Amino acid sequence: MCCNTVSMNNMDTNEGVCGGVKKYLLQFLRCVVVQIHCLFDYAIDLFFEFYYNKNKVKRVSPIKNQLLLESGISLAQKIRNGNLTSEEVVKAFIERCKEVNTIINAVANERFQDAIGEAKKVDEFLKDENVDREMLKEKKPFLGVPFTMKESNTVKGMPHTMGILARKDHIATEDAEVVANLKEAGGILIATTNIPEMCSWIESRNKVYGQTNNPYNSTRTAGGSGGGDGALLGASGTPIAIGTDLGGSIRIPAFSNGIFGLKPSGGATSIKGVNMIEEDYEDTIIEAGPMCKKAEDLLPLLKVISGRKLVNFKKLDSHVDVKKLNIFYQLSSEDLITSKVSKIIKSSLMKAVNHLKEVTGSATEIKMPGSEKSLEIFRHWKTRDLKDFCYDLTNRQGRVNIGKEFLNILTGRGKVTLGTMILLIDTYVTPPENEEYVKELTTILLNFLTEKLGDNGVLLYPTLPTRVLHHNESFFKLFNFLYLGLFNALKLPACNVPLGLDKDGLPIGIQIIAGPKNDHLCIAVAKELETAFGGYVPPS
Repeated sequence: MCCNTVSMNNMDTNEGVCGGVKKYLLQFLRCVVVQIHCLFDYAIDLFFEFYYNKNKVKRVSPIKNQLLLESGISLAQKIRNGNLTSEEVVKAFIERCKEVNTIINAVANERFQDAIGEAKKVDEFLKDENVDREMLKEKKPFLGVPFTMKESNTVKGMPHTMGILARKDHIATEDAEVVANLKEAGGILIATTNIPEMCSWIESRNKVYGQTNNPYNSTRTAGGSGGGDGALLGASGTPIAIGTDLGGSIRIPAFSNGIFGLKPSGGATSIKGVNMIEEDYEDTIIEAGPMCKKAEDLLPLLKVISGRKLVNFKKLDSHVDVKKLNIFYQLSSEDLITSKVSKIIKSSLMKAVNHLKEVTGSATEIKMPGSEKSLEIFRHWKTRDLKDFCYDLTNRQGRVNIGKEFLNILTGRGKVTLGTMILLIDTYVTPPENEEYVKELTTILLNFLTEKLGDNGVLLYPTLPTRVLHHNESFFKLFNFLYLGLFNALKLPACNVPLGLDKDGLPIGIQIIAGPKNDHLCIAVAKELETAFGGYVPPS
């Protein structure tokens, strides 16, 4: 009996020692991988800094007309009250578009003359003294205000190429539902903006319209897929825009161009007319959402874009006492395939955390279970939305031959960009994730955040782990977008909040995430941080 007990104790001791050694080895291996990744990123940074030297940098010209810096809601009020005319406002933004587009190449297709005509009709309508201004404020909150949106959203009578050569002559026959909603609210579309092919990459470049540049530094990306809107907003070429987001397409451009961008909760907006989607459906991780320079535009713009789906929100108009919010934060996903979170990003996030800690009295650091598995989670859920990608790329005239197209790219004869090819390979060649495993991971993580955040908490998290990348640098940092795509998979609201510029004049921002259907909390914290740190800073 004693011998057996001693033997069992020895076995337990040996197992404990083996377990400790295994844990130590795994930690050591992790450190090695992290260091190798850091060295690789450092080498890439040096190369691109050398290639894109300061002599190649261009910035948009300084803003001369101060109305370009106003929010959409402020402009609408001044138009309603007669302090400004819609024609004056629309012309000012059109002139700014023309002024900056030679540098940023953000405009895909303009409708400047039609927009001016629509503005004149608004001014004529408002000359009637019997018009109920308060009713207009409620029913048409953006009356006379110009806006832009991605070329990937349909606009009746305008090109809808999706940035692919197979659709270069395609003209849309009706407005996307979200576009119709903003038009009904009085918005005046002045232009559609540049995107990646099929909105399939994190930089806005295609073979139809070319490449969009960052207004703060032309050698840097404007992000994707809403890079055209992001660049125009950053350059003050538009006051508001409609974005769509499958894996960061609102928040990446918002981060890159120093603006606000909100991906709403799942099911908040219609996707009819978005990309090549002909009918709205619920089982999707795609959402439309607001992009703007001023936080006060987030809520009214979200309400307008949501339209008939506004009923899915129960608390959008609820008053939020920021002092009573529960604040949580996480500094890194701990996913080894993403870049290490840079000092400037951590510093900015902690600046926001410390401010909110002063306001609320506390802030708690957490570790989301499964955040280090962001790739597996996002990849599974996004593949469901891209199941027809190979078919859509041919304008639904066949299917792309991936092997043949890859050879064409290698020989300079490719009809798609390298970013599109990477997505094709990931979607159709790389083995799919284990569905049962991913669903379990998703459920665990969603339950954790839902319980932790409740209806009165927010999470502060990096939008991206590094500052704005140079053009093409994303090919060497493929997975950094997972900091955003994770929340698409979870269908949680997430908002990029600008926190000023770094030492080189590039925008910096962080994400605010809330529990399901608690978009109003994201917006309230965005406003608080804008007040504390200044929000949008013009590039010049």
